[in-house]
Amino acid sequence: MRRALFDEYLPRIMQCRLEDLVIETPVQEMPALSERLGVRILVKREDLQPVFSFKLRGAYAKLKSLTPEERKRGVICASAGNHAQGVAMAARHLGIDALVVMPNITPEIKINAVRKLGASVLIEGDDFDASCVIALRLAEEQNRVFIHPYDDPQVITGQATIALELFRQNHRPIDYLFVCVGGGGLAAGMALVSKYLHPGIKVIGVEAGESASMQAAFAAGKPVTLPEIGHFAEGVAVKRTGDLTYHICSQLLDDIITVDNDEICAAVQDVYEDTRAIAEPAGVLAIAGLKKFFTERPGCEGIAAAVLSGANVNFARLRHIAERAAVGEEQEALLGVTIPEQPGSFLSFCETVGMRGITEFNYRIADRAEAHIFVGIALKKGVTEKHEIIAELRAHGFEVTDLSSNDMARLHIRHMVGGRARVEHEQILRFQFPERSGALLQFLRGMESDWNISLFHYRNYGSEYGRVLMGIQVPDEDSDRFTAFLRATGYHYTIEADNPAYDMFLGSN
Repeated sequence: MRRALFDEYLPRIMQCRLEDLVIETPVQEMPALSERLGVRILVKREDLQPVFSFKLRGAYAKLKSLTPEERKRGVICASAGNHAQGVAMAARHLGIDALVVMPNITPEIKINAVRKLGASVLIEGDDFDASCVIALRLAEEQNRVFIHPYDDPQVITGQATIALELFRQNHRPIDYLFVCVGGGGLAAGMALVSKYLHPGIKVIGVEAGESASMQAAFAAGKPVTLPEIGHFAEGVAVKRTGDLTYHICSQLLDDIITVDNDEICAAVQDVYEDTRAIAEPAGVLAIAGLKKFFTERPGCEGIAAAVLSGANVNFARLRHIAERAAVGEEQEALLGVTIPEQPGSFLSFCETVGMRGITEFNYRIADRAEAHIFVGIALKKGVTEKHEIIAELRAHGFEVTDLSSNDMARLHIRHMVGGRARVEHEQILRFQFPERSGALLQFLRGMESDWNISLFHYRNYGSEYGRVLMGIQVPDEDSDRFTAFLRATGYHYTIEADNPAYDMFLGSN
């Protein structure tokens, strides 16, 4: 069976010429991640293509193969972005009219890019599969040639050229190759070349856990349609893998593994730290899978390569990605802690946490007996340190709930802690604390023991100063001492007594 696949595809792949539009992307080392995992890691920078994605290869290979009559008819495709940009650029280069159907989930950056490349865009369908149905109908109605994003021999041929470049650019044998899987076109093409040129190489497909259609096909022995999928990595959000790509991948892939959204976000951070590239979630699937694979197999050695497949990400998503990366990398613990509602308990809590970095702290007085605080703590030793912190807090009498894997807490509750409260003698202030360990502890130790903290919000924004909103109950007769204390801290502060946002959301009814 493998021989038949090689005989069918390899001559076509070897003869595929895309140089007049597609660039030969560099192979780059990831030294920091290599040191952490104990293997040499190479990344093929397909994010550097003119459309910031490998999809240009398959699209251009397909459009070049069209007959003159087919080119006159025009083309149509369905895509969540990267294939659309590839088709649009290839069509412009060849003088072909192009219509692209894009699902509602498509990031604006990808929609605008397709329009700038001269293609007509129709936004319709809740996901790729729905848009694909619409595109197929329009192809028949308008007599256009439908350009499938993955389940097409010419598209697979174009994607396979990445592997040809990779092996030509790297002179030492590659032991492991990790490839992202959406519909399977990239994995099928690269596996064909890899297994033919280097039969001993391990080729591993990586899918997003919430849209693992190839893994489901492997389990069923045939392509199946998933009832629902997630869209965080919208570039690989495919309900059903291709029939053709499954036929190839089922014979040539050594394994299929899945990664969750936190692992994807952590891989975005790893890529940035090693290459300074800002990748999209679907673009780092292979790196996320590589990390998971070698973390679970610490004795493995050799050279591992992965494809950085795309960089079309809306800038606004980076805040969310950064927050999730800390948890995915086990660099942050999120805890719900109950402490006594009395002066000094907050200081006791901070002394228990010690000099560890606090990434977030949310609290608003609500109950006269107990205080519930939401805290993020930076971790240097991963999950082991998290368990140590929890044990220390419980040993000091604090009730602790681990919220690190709680999606509601991570996505919503952390931003909603608070509410109105009737608090006597409350002073509301904004502070800038130096972003260093112990800054908060120093502040608390300088406070009068009978001044109660009634509100606290802090989030590490990665800047030189930590920004803190604090409520402190200070009797009128202590006003002068409190002012002297504030000045003695040396921290910049602003009194927010008349801020309308406080009256609206945090003050008494």
